Amino acid sequence: MAGRINDDDVKAVRDAVPIDAVVSEYLQLRNAGGGNLKGLCPFHDEKSPSFHVSPAKGLYHCFGCQEGGDTVDFIMKIDHLSFAETIERLASQAGITLRYEEGGYTPGRQQGERTRLVEAHKVAAQFYAEQLDGAEAEIARAFLAERGFDQSAAQHFGLGYSPAGWDHLTRFLRGRGFSDQELVLSGLSQEGRRGPIDRFRGRLMWPIRDIAGEVVGFGARKLREDDNGPKYLNTPETPLYRKSHVLYGIDLAKKEIAKTSRAVVVEGYTDVMACHLSGITTAIATCGTSFGEGHIKILRRLLMDHSGSEVVFTFDGDAAGQKAALRAFEDDQKFAAETSIAITPGGMDPCDLRLAKGDQAVADLVESRTPLFEFALRHVASRHNLDTTVGRAAALDEAAPIVARIKNSSIQHESAVQLAGMLGILDTQFVVRRVSQLARWARERGRDGGPDQSRPQQRRGQAAPAEPARPAAPRGPALNLRSPARRVERELLKLALQRPDLVSPAFDAYGADEFTAPPYAVVRQCIEDAGGATAGAADRSYVPRVREAAPDDTVRAMVTELAVEPLLTRRDPDEAYAGVQLATVRIAAVDARIADLEGAARRCEAQGDHAGSAAMLQELWVLQQYGKTLRERGAAAL
Repeated sequence: MAGRINDDDVKAVRDAVPIDAVVSEYLQLRNAGGGNLKGLCPFHDEKSPSFHVSPAKGLYHCFGCQEGGDTVDFIMKIDHLSFAETIERLASQAGITLRYEEGGYTPGRQQGERTRLVEAHKVAAQFYAEQLDGAEAEIARAFLAERGFDQSAAQHFGLGYSPAGWDHLTRFLRGRGFSDQELVLSGLSQEGRRGPIDRFRGRLMWPIRDIAGEVVGFGARKLREDDNGPKYLNTPETPLYRKSHVLYGIDLAKKEIAKTSRAVVVEGYTDVMACHLSGITTAIATCGTSFGEGHIKILRRLLMDHSGSEVVFTFDGDAAGQKAALRAFEDDQKFAAETSIAITPGGMDPCDLRLAKGDQAVADLVESRTPLFEFALRHVASRHNLDTTVGRAAALDEAAPIVARIKNSSIQHESAVQLAGMLGILDTQFVVRRVSQLARWARERGRDGGPDQSRPQQRRGQAAPAEPARPAAPRGPALNLRSPARRVERELLKLALQRPDLVSPAFDAYGADEFTAPPYAVVRQCIEDAGGATAGAADRSYVPRVREAAPDDTVRAMVTELAVEPLLTRRDPDEAYAGVQLATVRIAAVDARIADLEGAARRCEAQGDHAGSAAMLQELWVLQQYGKTLRERGAAAL
C-alpha cells in the first residue's frame, strides 16, 4: 500500500507552484482586471473566455461550467490524475523531495501509475538520445543528414535511436526499477515468446510530448530494408498516449502560437523540424492520424478564438493532399480563427522544400496561403461543367452554402462576388443575394435551436447525429444567487475573500442572519471557522482554510467562485467601496428586523400583551434610529 505524503510537503508543493504558471501550460491567459486572468475553459467548449484564474488566491473558476479549485484540483481534472500523482508531479517540477508516512518511501511501489509511466518515458527518451551517438546509429544520423538536419537539430527536438536488439531498452528500464507490467502498459515494450521485448527496434525515434512538455509516446521511422514493419510506427493507445489528443511539437510551439495567434499544421515529424528551423516556430503535426476534434480543442485554448487568429494547413498538391485539405475544411466552423491552406509546390513537403530551396522557401510557403474556403470553392467548381447553364446552377447550389458559412460578413460579400466570377454567372447580385439569404436562414435556425451551418447535417438514410455534449448545469444553489436583492451580499463576501483587509474587522461582527440567502450564510460561517476576515488580511493560507472549512463540495465550489469572480467596480476597490457594501448589507438586515418587529408588535397588541408590545416598540425605535444613522453616515456608523 502506498504511503501517505507528509502534510507539510503537500502544503509546500501547493505554495511553490503558481497556479497561473501551471494553467498557462494548457491554455492562453489574458488580463481580466483586478489581478485576475482569463482564458477559454479547457473543461467545456465555449466561444468567449469564462475561465478565470486568481494568482493571488491560487484558485481558478469557470463561470460557464462551474468547475473550480486550486492548482492540485486543476491538474487532477485536466490530466485525470490521482491526488498523490498530482502532488508528485508538482513536487518534481518544484524540486521538492516528498516524504511518505506509514512505513517510509519505496519509489517503485509508492508512486502513482501515471507518474511511473511518465518517468519511464522520460528515462526511455534519454536512453534513445544517448544511443544516437553510437556506431550502430550511423544509419539514423545519415538519414537525418540527408534531410538537412545536423546534430544540434537532433538535440533540439530530442531525437534518438532504438537499438536493433530484442530487449535493450526493456533490460535498461528493468534495471531502473520498472516492472514488466509497467513497461507493457506504457507501450515501450510488448509481450514476446519469453517475456517482454522492445516495441521499437532499429529505428529513428521522435519523442512525442504533451502540451505540458512531458514525453507521453514515440514516433519511430524505419531505416533498414529488412525491417518488415510500417514506415512509421507510433506508440499504441495507452493511459498516457491518445493520438487524437496529442500534437507533435506543441510543447515547443505553444508560446509562439499564443503570442502570434497563428498555428501552422503540417503532416509529419520532419516537416515540423523543417518549419521550426526555418523560423516557422508555430508548426505542429498530428501523430499518425488526421486532424480532428481533439486537436482543435488544444489549439482553440491557445488561440483564444479571437477574430485575428489563424490556422494554416500545409498539404501536398496531389490528390491525397487535396482530400486532406477538404477534410480539414469540414472542421473549419469549429474554429473562430480563420483557416487557410498552403499547397507545397511540386508535391514537396516542407522538409523537401527546405532541402531543395532553403529556409526562406518554407517561410514563403506559409505566407502564400489561401483561405481554406476559397480552396473548397475551387474544388467544387472543378467538379462541374461551367460551360452549361445546368452545370453553373449545380455548382452554385453546392458552393453558395460554403460562402454563407464565412464568419466575417465583409469577406462573405466579397467572396460571393468572387464566386460569381469563378462560375461565370453574369448577375453578380443574384449570387450575393443567394448567399445572404442562406446565411440569414442559418442564423435564424441557430436562434430557434434548429440545425445550423456549424453542425454536421444529417444525410438521407442516416441516423440523426447525437447532440453535442453541453456544459454541466451549475452545481448547488448558485443559479438563484444573482438577483439584485442579493448582489450586495455577494459583493461583500467577495471582498471578504479577496480583500479582507478592506472589510475587517467590521465583517467579522456580522451574523449569519445578515445574509438572506442560506448559501451565503454558510460561506460567512466558513470564513468565521477559518479565523475570520481579520485573520485573513495578512495570511496567504486564508482562502484555502475557508475552502477546507466548507461542509461539502457545493459550498467549497461557491467559496472558490466568490474568491475568483471579479468585483463589480472598474477601479481598484478601496475602503470607501468596501464601506458601501458593508453598510448596505447591514441596512438590509436592519430593515428586515424592523419589519419582523412591526409584525410581532401588532400581534402582541391584538392579543392584549401590552407589555410585550411596548418592549418590541422600544427595540423598534432603537433600530429605526440606527437605520437612519446608517443611511446618513454609511460605514462610519457601523
